[in-house]
Amino acid sequence: MPYMYILECVDGSYYTGSTTHLELRLQQHMEGIGARHTAKRLPVKLVYAEYYDRIDTAFNREKQVQGWSRNKKQALIDDHHDSLPALAECVNETHSKNAPPVA
Repeated sequence: MPYMYILECVDGSYYTGSTTHLELRLQQHMEGIGARHTAKRLPVKLVYAEYYDRIDTAFNREKQVQGWSRNKKQALIDDHHDSLPALAECVNETHSKNAPPVA
């Protein structure tokens, strides 16, 4: 069964992945053989997972979520889906809609 999942590492960082066997993959992460990021930040805990019918769909979702800010991932984990669009808006001064006009 394909999943996209988010782990919280001991240092508070998030790791996003996808797998066809969630329990086995979590065990691998806990044994330090899951990924370099998690191996250096044990223990980890599963904080979020989404089920998909196909692994390619789960993998595509993994890549999407990997590009998100920490705040946006936290909103997803906390089931605050209504705040996701606002968290997607650029707040960089040079790109933000709130930036002063360029002369």
